[in-house]
Amino acid sequence: MPIFKKRKIVLVLGGGSARGFANIGVLKVLEQERIPIDLIIGSSLGALTAALYSLGMPTYRMEEAAFKFTADKLTDLSISKYSLLKGKKLAKLIEILLDKKGFSDMRVPIAITTTDIETGEELVHTKGNLQKLVLASCSWPGIFPPVEIDGRKLVDGGIRNSIPVKMAKQLGATKTIAVDIGFCVKKGKIENLFQLFIQSIQILGEELDTYQSMQADVIIKPKLYNIDQLAFDKSTQTIRDGEDATKAAIPEIRKKLNLDFGLWKS
Repeated sequence: MPIFKKRKIVLVLGGGSARGFANIGVLKVLEQERIPIDLIIGSSLGALTAALYSLGMPTYRMEEAAFKFTADKLTDLSISKYSLLKGKKLAKLIEILLDKKGFSDMRVPIAITTTDIETGEELVHTKGNLQKLVLASCSWPGIFPPVEIDGRKLVDGGIRNSIPVKMAKQLGATKTIAVDIGFCVKKGKIENLFQLFIQSIQILGEELDTYQSMQADVIIKPKLYNIDQLAFDKSTQTIRDGEDATKAAIPEIRKKLNLDFGLWKS
């Protein structure tokens, strides 16, 4: 039986604002099942989750942090021409959580995606100012201001790579596990411009997620019924949905990654 001497299993964490807390449940189960992960690539809240986990924060502490996320703790209205919010509260929260640590402190390597809003270029980062890059990857344009890094105006990585499987392969992945957080397309009557705009984003995002996740070897898709991007008060349920979806996917993960047969050798 052949032995493959090189292996690079990459976990791909999608964004989704409050829905992104499901990533915590995913990591919790993968850790319990001792699924080896050689690199984590994250977009938007997936980038923050990847950073915290790779810096060694236990999943139970990540759950505690999720409980503290509320809309009011992120809301600081702005009169800027770039955004509705100043983004200072989000930046401060990320600063506290990351505790001035950087890429060199990671126990598992990570990569973070951002988008250059002026050129449309998709970017992936494995070094640099971790706090600013996570902030940029979480900054949905129009809601939060762009983050200027090296002369570029960077925003949410999810605009181009909501589930960055393609970027994972560019980083040398031999196998990929993608977490498809998805969007919250609601069925119901549209009664105003705001609802029309939000529903349009949900439909477009859901289609993009489906397309990008198809490129992965294994897809973990939490159900997250009726949990939208602002449902910070439902973090307990969101995390549990992530756990349930991952538990259901474990047999497929072991089979497709050949983890039961000792084929891979680090």
